Amino acid sequence: MTIRRIKLSYTQVIVLGTMILILIGTLLLMLPASSRAGNYTPFIDALLTASSAFCVTGLIVYDTFTHWSLFGQIVIISLIQVGGLGFMTIVTLISMFLRRRIGLKERRLIMESANTFNIGGVVRLVRKIIKRTIIIEGIGALILTSRFAPEMGLGEGLYNGVFHSISAFCNAGFDIMGKYGQFGSFTRYVGDFTINFTIGSLITIGGLGFLVWDDILENKTNLKMYSLQSKIVLTTTSILIVGGGVLFYIFEANYSMVGLSTYERILASYFQAVTPRTAGFNTINQMALSESGSLLTMILMVIGGSPGSTAGGIKTTTLVVLLACAVSYAKSLNDITVFKRRFEEDSLKKASSIAIVYMSTALLGVLIICALEGFTLKQILFEAFSALSTVGLTMGVTPNLSSWISKLIISLFMYTGKVGVLSLAASLSERKDKVHLSRPIEKILIG
Repeated sequence: MTIRRIKLSYTQVIVLGTMILILIGTLLLMLPASSRAGNYTPFIDALLTASSAFCVTGLIVYDTFTHWSLFGQIVIISLIQVGGLGFMTIVTLISMFLRRRIGLKERRLIMESANTFNIGGVVRLVRKIIKRTIIIEGIGALILTSRFAPEMGLGEGLYNGVFHSISAFCNAGFDIMGKYGQFGSFTRYVGDFTINFTIGSLITIGGLGFLVWDDILENKTNLKMYSLQSKIVLTTTSILIVGGGVLFYIFEANYSMVGLSTYERILASYFQAVTPRTAGFNTINQMALSESGSLLTMILMVIGGSPGSTAGGIKTTTLVVLLACAVSYAKSLNDITVFKRRFEEDSLKKASSIAIVYMSTALLGVLIICALEGFTLKQILFEAFSALSTVGLTMGVTPNLSSWISKLIISLFMYTGKVGVLSLAASLSERKDKVHLSRPIEKILIG
């Protein structure tokens, strides 16, 4: 059945397509061939893992190395790659390989999936995305392999390099370091510059967004020629990484980073500022974070990455629009401006809607999980924001959830974070016939 025959909106096709691919991944992970022990994996656990992989999150109920076989790990990394690129990008790639014509409706779907402004040139954009993804992941894999090979051997080192490069660039947070201790992630490499910088760079590049890549490659150091979105994304990202790193260095000195040398603390602080932007790897124990460090991590998780990227969260542009609106109102200005450019009125409506729906969804889920599980409120909030922002950092909640309802909520959070809170809400409430009616205005008090 072609897209032309499906009587669904573009948003609904993306939402349903994502769900179908997650279910396919779930069925594959349930197979005995996917586990090291050769046993069937329970449906709810396979669903949570498949959701986490395709939604590039990293929250897991089983350690990836110790539970899943090579086949299972390949299924997981394949879901991560497809989820990171977007399923419409993969469909387009297959269509181009088979030399099939890509019609107007398919192009509209690609435009929606890739978060681009114009329908023109979307196929060319897909080619660029795939080409650059291969190059960046390839470079990352080579650097990581050069670090892993001396201690693991060439074959295993290469496999680890490729797996972690894809996982980092797609902001997934899945690792296969369980051979050194289950759920340990990269804690043993807290003082390793090559691992920290390479993984951190892959996470940051993946979280910038494909449109920002274009600006950087086309205009290079000519910042004046950058689009407003690129300026906002690059400025906000720099502030969050540098500012977050400095705060973590201060907050965690006597907590999660106690006993580390100054050099190790600098690397750990940098990595901890980068990874909550929806990556999910960690070099320090998240359970040992101070109260301030935990809150800062949650704030960074909520903000997330940038539109059109592999990252989640409410996005950097949403944050800037909301902050600019607050400043504009405080100064009694008529327009909301940033970098001498004015936002469209619709931008504020969308930003406000995303923030409200995001927080409402998170708090509702937290309320239910609190009633079912015995963890602290801080732990459950941390896990909820991690899932909904497709981050993957954990305080040990997900692997120890006792109720299938809690696991389902975490899975739904990751799915919602991947397709977007507004996209999911729109797909469920979309009406074919809209009534064009202007209601009378009546004033109310605000604040």
